[in-house]
Amino acid sequence: MPDATERREESLNVIQRELTAFARRARSVAARLHPELSLVSYTLLSHINDQNGCRATDLAAHYMLDKSTVSRQIGTLEKLGLVERHPDPDDHRIQVLHPTEAGITALASTQASRRSAYQERLGDWTTDDLADFAEYLLRYNRANTGTITPQD
Repeated sequence: MPDATERREESLNVIQRELTAFARRARSVAARLHPELSLVSYTLLSHINDQNGCRATDLAAHYMLDKSTVSRQIGTLEKLGLVERHPDPDDHRIQVLHPTEAGITALASTQASRRSAYQERLGDWTTDDLADFAEYLLRYNRANTGTITPQD
């Protein structure tokens, strides 16, 4: 019977392996949205939409990304016609990013297919299992120290 330290190490190995598999699936979702769209770009587009617009500096701070990374990703989103810039109504020097109609449509389609996939994968989980899993994910993400960041 493994001791507590060995069990903990094995659990950490399983978590690392499974989160890696999860990240790979997430990357494929971004590719299905648009072949030129990275996971980072997809995530930024989704955040811009969820926030009803935001500044590039807000994205960099929220995702702990370098401003140059955000700038490149936003450039790609603009080139693909998925986001556009508008002056901030309170300060015209500030540019606020907003999803275009094409961006909103692409996200809605992708999110519907993602939700369906989650419902299928988690269909036999109890309500309590789902609530626990959701709480564990929230707890894990709250504890993020910024040492692991998304790649562009």
